[in-house]
Amino acid sequence: MVDELRMTRAECRAELRRRLAEPAPGQIQLVTGPRQVGKTTLLLELADAARSRTVYTALDGPEAAVPGHFARVWQEAEQRATASAPAVLLLDEVQHLHDWATQLKSHHDRLRRRGVSMHVIATGSSALRLMRGSRESLAGRFERLTLAHWPARALVDEFALSATAAVKYFVAAGAYPGAVKLRKDPARWAAYVRDAIVEPAIGRDLLALAAVRRPALLRQVFALAAASPAQIVSLQKLQGQLQDGGALDTIAQYLRLLEEAFLIAALDKHSDRPLRRRAAPPKLVVLSNALCAVVDPRGVPDPESERDRYAAWVENACLAHAWNRGQQVAYWREEPFAIAGVVQGSWGKLALDVKVGRFRLADLRALGEFTSRFPTFRPLLVCDPRDVDAAAAHGIAAIGWQQFLLNGPTPATNGAT
Repeated sequence: MVDELRMTRAECRAELRRRLAEPAPGQIQLVTGPRQVGKTTLLLELADAARSRTVYTALDGPEAAVPGHFARVWQEAEQRATASAPAVLLLDEVQHLHDWATQLKSHHDRLRRRGVSMHVIATGSSALRLMRGSRESLAGRFERLTLAHWPARALVDEFALSATAAVKYFVAAGAYPGAVKLRKDPARWAAYVRDAIVEPAIGRDLLALAAVRRPALLRQVFALAAASPAQIVSLQKLQGQLQDGGALDTIAQYLRLLEEAFLIAALDKHSDRPLRRRAAPPKLVVLSNALCAVVDPRGVPDPESERDRYAAWVENACLAHAWNRGQQVAYWREEPFAIAGVVQGSWGKLALDVKVGRFRLADLRALGEFTSRFPTFRPLLVCDPRDVDAAAAHGIAAIGWQQFLLNGPTPATNGAT
């Protein structure tokens, strides 16, 4: 079960503005999320809205290394606070502050004791480091929000792409906003994703953790997972493909770390038997298809000549979309039946199957089998738009995969009113 609120940038901005309108000092707002999705831009937007009472600092910048910088910034923010207009301190990439959680706790506790009217918002790309520190030192003092990977709809709203172009690009290349601007230059696009996203996430965020004792193995696990979108892969098979052999529990640990870094989600099997669920191999979902594109030496699959591989990328995009929108996502397979995903959350309880290209009625038996065993779930087929009516004729609720990626399940398919 997710323990944070995953949001789009617009949702996160609106929620933070709502919380800034509450009496100060409140809880520290801790915003985590993948690299290069707009956390800094979000803080600067908040700063622009109230410049006279807002102080912003980037704690990964050179000025932050000067002794006493954090104390001076905090004092400056306090001096801007008045009873009628609370001050706002914006701390970007807070994990770069030495002993950040302890320092934040000390300053914030003093803030509360003195009744200073000031809000604090902190961001960070290393969710694992942030949550470890916050749970140990900031218990009861913070609220966490996650600025998630951008959905396909954001490409329409922010970059004025057509809906068709946005979905096509989303499947082929994800939706990192900085990369979208380079989409017409494939070499620069790939370099950006590798150098601004993958390498910092693995080389700095994850390798800074003492838990990573074999950096080369971590990189290999990431590469193999990113080249296996929407595939159920046993840890034993991963182990056999690694150049540097690793223990199964180490591989499982590294998959968990990659999920904390918003790179790979290893989905559990849906089962009402906990022992079977834990023993089942994971289904690997790459949380942005951009990562598949830079890792897989075959590049982006062609929809016509590589239909099976393209279908896997579409399925991966659909499952990643659900995960990034804060849904709890699992998979289900009981031979000879299997469905793509089992989704629970604000979308309702959905048994999700993804079929790209022509399919037979027999291919939908798995949805019926699952919902007969788990009747609280609603079946939903995500397919080519041309097949929606055919599925409906057989009593299966369906939605085109392009529409699903743009808007999620519609009210008619998830039971919303």
